[in-house]
Amino acid sequence: MRHAHWRIFALVAAALVIATGALVTVAQRGNDTPAGDAPGTIRQHVAQDSPSPLPDGPDGPPETIPSVRSFDSASGPGWAPAEGTRVVADEDGPLDDEADRLAADLDAERADGGARDGDVVLSLDEDADTGREGYRLVTEDSRVRITGSTEAGVFYGTRTLVQNVNAAGGTPQGTVTDRPDRPQRGLMIDIARKPFSADWIEDRLHEMADLKLNQLQLHLSDDQGFRIESESHPEVVSEDHLTKREIRDIIDLAESLHIEVIPEIDSPGHLGAVLAAHPDLQLRRQDGSVAEGAINIADPDAGRLIDELLREYADLFPGRYLHLGGDEYTALLSSDPEATYPGLAEAARERFGRDAGVRDLATGWLNDRAEAARKQDKTPQVWNDGMHSGGVVRPDEDRQVAYWTGREAGARPPVEYLDEGFRLINFNSEYLYYVLGQPNEFTYPTGERIYDEWTPDVLRGTTPVPDRFAGADHVPGGRFAVWCDLADAQTQDEVAAGIRLPLRAVAQKLWDPAEPSLTWAEFTQLADRVEA
Repeated sequence: MRHAHWRIFALVAAALVIATGALVTVAQRGNDTPAGDAPGTIRQHVAQDSPSPLPDGPDGPPETIPSVRSFDSASGPGWAPAEGTRVVADEDGPLDDEADRLAADLDAERADGGARDGDVVLSLDEDADTGREGYRLVTEDSRVRITGSTEAGVFYGTRTLVQNVNAAGGTPQGTVTDRPDRPQRGLMIDIARKPFSADWIEDRLHEMADLKLNQLQLHLSDDQGFRIESESHPEVVSEDHLTKREIRDIIDLAESLHIEVIPEIDSPGHLGAVLAAHPDLQLRRQDGSVAEGAINIADPDAGRLIDELLREYADLFPGRYLHLGGDEYTALLSSDPEATYPGLAEAARERFGRDAGVRDLATGWLNDRAEAARKQDKTPQVWNDGMHSGGVVRPDEDRQVAYWTGREAGARPPVEYLDEGFRLINFNSEYLYYVLGQPNEFTYPTGERIYDEWTPDVLRGTTPVPDRFAGADHVPGGRFAVWCDLADAQTQDEVAAGIRLPLRAVAQKLWDPAEPSLTWAEFTQLADRVEA
């Protein structure tokens, strides 16, 4: 990383020491700071057993994306990295990864043992009132101390420090108290239609970590491809795919950055790549024509095939969630599903009674897949248009609903799901859908609209849910989604550039939904500075 500005401070200060012959040794640099010093003044303070002199940090509040939620300023010089800056983890083991990464980011020494002036100290305190992902960053006595109740919280504190060093050369004197508003904050990438490289995905993980995002959902299968190695069903895998070794490397990196990777195997629709190897399981209409991408949910072999894939990937991905899809099943897009798909209608009646229809059979399908996920100790997530209402079969309640649309047949507003006790993950297509090629009336979302208009409680259109449903208890978070409907419309690099500012706006609003203090123009300028 480039921090030439603080090296210049150190050289200038050293020259002053030589010119005046002054050498002042103090145990705590901040205790004898002249009250009237101007901002940016380089003072001749030398701490015992530490390099001299130490440069000052900035005067203003921290400059980060997302912004910190609370900062109490204090009188003092702040902190900036110097030639001998060290990163010290005061717990033996748990914070080693965080300390090593911070030392590399700051081009600092990595040390164990007691702290000295100029150091950054990382601490775990299980009793800290910071929450699971919160932290406290205290700058005083020529040191920075970052404390959290978990490693994730401490890690986010290090991201705040690195960004502030990039943007302002250091961190101001005082105390940052910070925690996210929503526990689920993420990015979804459709790698089925467009096969993104493992290196590109890992670059996104680093980007996400700096923005304090903690979930990466990978849409692994669709009509255009099945992009992950399979041992249970190698026949379904597309030629261009990620190997399990590449996936394990992605997961290992993600875990080190406190990001959970969520696999999605979408069914009963969007299965064209799987059905190309299993044409006997394709859904057919009354006239014998094939319903593209749709599996025959009346065939028990269909359920067994998908459950075998779900079990395989539940073992590979260690996170809490497994996304089951459930959206846009062709049979339910028909004006008369029972007449168009009489085999499904008959199977529905046989299983659920004479009043059951195709919609009930689809609900039963997703309930079965959710049960398979729970048997693997996973919490199932599904798209909202897989949550059918009005039938004799109800969706089971032990799942989370990824709400993206209110335009599907039989669309239900978010409040209906919330009234029924479901928790909603915000994928609002009005703001959060980046669809390559912009088909079907989609337009590329802008970071400015997200920043100015959207919050996690704006689930459909532009209006938030009622206050009684606002907050993390009902809407745990959201994800920005990259869909590759027209895969060749953009290159990988163009996608990365296109989502850069929207992703930063989403990160800001998921961390703190309050109206931002910066204008959009100021926010975009800050985005450039924190990444210097």
